[in-house]
Amino acid sequence: MKRRQLISLCLAFLCTLLVTVSCGAAPKSDSAADSGSAPTEPTKAIVIGYSNWAGWWPWAIAEQEGLFAANNVNVEMKWFDGYIESMEAFATGQLDGNCQTLNDTISFAADAINGEVAVLVNDNSAGNDKIIVTAEINTVADLKGKKVAVEEGVVDDFLLSLALEKEGLSRDDVEIVPLETGAAAAAFAAGQVDAVGAFPPFWLTALEREGSKELVTSADFPGAIPDLLVMSKTIIDQRPEDVQAIVKTWFDVLAFMEENPEKADEIMAKRAGVPLEELQQLKVGTRFFTIEDNLKAFSDGEGMEHMPYAAKEMADFMVGVGFIPEAPELAPILDDQFVKAYAAANP
Repeated sequence: MKRRQLISLCLAFLCTLLVTVSCGAAPKSDSAADSGSAPTEPTKAIVIGYSNWAGWWPWAIAEQEGLFAANNVNVEMKWFDGYIESMEAFATGQLDGNCQTLNDTISFAADAINGEVAVLVNDNSAGNDKIIVTAEINTVADLKGKKVAVEEGVVDDFLLSLALEKEGLSRDDVEIVPLETGAAAAAFAAGQVDAVGAFPPFWLTALEREGSKELVTSADFPGAIPDLLVMSKTIIDQRPEDVQAIVKTWFDVLAFMEENPEKADEIMAKRAGVPLEELQQLKVGTRFFTIEDNLKAFSDGEGMEHMPYAAKEMADFMVGVGFIPEAPELAPILDDQFVKAYAAANP
């Protein structure tokens, strides 16, 4: 943020002083004098970040179709070309909310200056996160010693780690090439690495390489990649009614998608920057969550489909592989009050 120069402040002060001395205090207007209160200030927009993931593209529908306004909430959706940049902006207080995965929310929780709290599950990745490999790689064990391009520390690096761990390997058994997801897919397509972890639409680029194929997908690990709307603790405390309206808007978006599928697809394809035919392919690996799915995800239980359980498993895993130095307190990260209130109001 640019700071004003001292000389500019001094000049502004001197000008104000001269006007005050020469003209005296300005008289109140009749309307101001007659009014007993100051004009109402417009509500400041709640700024939410989102990036190139199929489960988050529907937020563009909320903006374009006026669904936020219909729920009397002022929201600005801010698009980020890079997923990690959105998380960094949120953690440093530049956003009021962000769309991100559970494991990444855990990663940033300790450093977020305004707190990070998941209030809604948008979807689960059900095949849309993929590890793409060259023709000669047929098993996870074949990855040993190979170059794997991933956006280090984020969602597909986590998927890679899960796959390696399942086979008794670790990230130390491969050569990690840390690249932003789009650049990672491009590097794989250009023959610079042996494998890549990518989410849509970037794995479409990866699959352009001759002989390439998917080796592992998020469908192999159900519940491992929940995609969330995460709000700051500050905005939840200060404007809970607006957060509730935002949660309601999401379910209004899902209803719009069901009632107006062609128009919804056009809006999402434009936001994602992909042709309509590719959009259909990308939607297959995304399971949008109903209110019933949300209630189950926020509930206690055994298995990755229950986020309290999944959060502990993810935190322990990330500490073990060095993603984070220690696990943050997990209970404050998940807040089911808004989905419960929506469910109660919409039986």
